[in-house]
Amino acid sequence: MKNVIVGTAGHIDHGKSTLTRALTGVDTDRLAEEKRRGISIDLGFAHLPVASGLSLGFVDVPGHERFVKNMLAGASGIDLALLVVAATESIKPQTREHFDICRLLGIQAGVVAITKSDLVDADLVELVKLEVAELVAGSFLEGAPIIPVSATTGAGLPELRDALTAVAERVTTKSADAWFRLPVDRVFTMKGHGTVVTGTLMSGQVRVEDEVRVYPEGLTARVRGIQKHGQAARQASAGQRVALNLAGVEKEQLRRGQVLAAPVFAAVTRLDARLKLLPGAKPLKRGAPVHFHAGTAEVEASVIPLDARTKLEPGTEALVRFELQEPTLLLPGDRFIVRLFSPVVTIGGGTVIDVAPPRRAGPFASREARAEAFAGDPVGALLQESPGGLLLSKVIARTGRQAAQVPAGQRVKDTAGTWLLHPPWMAAKSAELQALLKDFHAKQPLQPGWPKEEARVRLMAQSPPAVFEALLAETKAVTSDGDLLRLTAHRMVLQEDESAALAKMEALFADAGLAVPATAEVLAQSGIDPTRAKTLLQALLRDRKLVRINLELVYHATALAQVQALLQQRRGQRFTVGDFKDWTGVSRKYAIPLLEFLDRQRLTRRDGDQRVIA
Repeated sequence: MKNVIVGTAGHIDHGKSTLTRALTGVDTDRLAEEKRRGISIDLGFAHLPVASGLSLGFVDVPGHERFVKNMLAGASGIDLALLVVAATESIKPQTREHFDICRLLGIQAGVVAITKSDLVDADLVELVKLEVAELVAGSFLEGAPIIPVSATTGAGLPELRDALTAVAERVTTKSADAWFRLPVDRVFTMKGHGTVVTGTLMSGQVRVEDEVRVYPEGLTARVRGIQKHGQAARQASAGQRVALNLAGVEKEQLRRGQVLAAPVFAAVTRLDARLKLLPGAKPLKRGAPVHFHAGTAEVEASVIPLDARTKLEPGTEALVRFELQEPTLLLPGDRFIVRLFSPVVTIGGGTVIDVAPPRRAGPFASREARAEAFAGDPVGALLQESPGGLLLSKVIARTGRQAAQVPAGQRVKDTAGTWLLHPPWMAAKSAELQALLKDFHAKQPLQPGWPKEEARVRLMAQSPPAVFEALLAETKAVTSDGDLLRLTAHRMVLQEDESAALAKMEALFADAGLAVPATAEVLAQSGIDPTRAKTLLQALLRDRKLVRINLELVYHATALAQVQALLQQRRGQRFTVGDFKDWTGVSRKYAIPLLEFLDRQRLTRRDGDQRVIA
């Protein structure tokens, strides 16, 4: 089923509600005050199935200038505008304002109804049609059907219904594949059900038992029930008018202007946007206070051009920053309307570019340049600002994209989630690491490598460790040896005296068997200075020719292999320290550290005063 939301627009008393009732059979004036005064005060809703696979949901808006903010709460969700102009009065102030609002909201299609056509002669109807055509020239309504109708006699209603159907079939509807978002336009309680909210499903889908979040407060609720057009349903999709029965929240916690959405976003108080001022608007000063309308929300805000030299003049467009007085859930691409404080009139509108932008330009030439970059490639712009890694969850919250819609790029996972990396930055860090290692090897040729943690802090202190591991994995010119890093092509080149010292040190440990000499004694007999001797000792340990069993004792690998072979011949046997001394011929000074080492290697297992050979 294709669901298209039709929104009425037009001046007060031009017959929007009467026309909606004539088309759908639903009286959208539900409030007692509306019936008493004979005017629409708040939004009204109706439904009309018009063809197989096509359903029209009507949002009837008030036409009085005092209730334009209510009109805006309904207009934000419409796909198709039904501009209503009375033949008895033609174009009036709210005709123009509502029409401007529809244009600023980016509505792409519509139909014009000339109401009360039975009250004037045919010539006057034709004159009104000409005036409407002049008004809409160059807009989304240019060339749209203009149909005279009478809700009283029924004249023109079939033609209007057919025109709405034809236009609706061509309209591009909202995406059911996006994240769920529902701007709240009504809140009430139903006996036996509890809290209910209604709205036009802006994007995504919602199902019974889904967990949703109420923004900006961050409340969590569960969808207990769904109604579409008064009928119970298990799920609803983008473009439908829905009522959700919520559990976990009270009516007093909810209001028009909130948004129910997937629990992946964050409300914001700062945003960058492209603002278009109407030709008839007044110039705006830097920091001017305005009424900011988006979705069903209305918040006070100040507007500041991103370029201090930009003047916000009538009929111009500019990149601006809005500072909102209250947090609101917004995403890039959302449309908004701006109205003056005094007099309260519509002066412009536009499109959100970025939510929660930084105060400064960062790596970009200017804040304007940043906004332009973000408008073209939001993920790329975010990574340019956080090249060392940005959580995918934050990218989703800032852009509103699904995970599958975020360019794959370079990704790394750790306990915090999936990190997105900026490939040019990673390439630069790879080159920097290789340069640092080359310098390290040149200055310290006897050192086997640069400590990995020291390298990570030097290159990527602000990035999660997993990012550094990803860098190492893709840098084939660098090899990781345990806790050390070296250039893969690097080989330790010894001087003649160092080669001799290395051989002598290994021989001293090998010849000692299990009664090894003190390490300091071996270093002293090496024939070279202690600093270089210690480096050579580390090389022997790294190559596993020597094995350190504790802070004081180092054994040659062949001696430990002989002990292991001795134990294998006695597998399963129980023995004491004395037995071990007899088998190996070593004193208690060596026997105890050796046995503790063998325990750690799980070659033996202590059992009271005895041990068991594994």
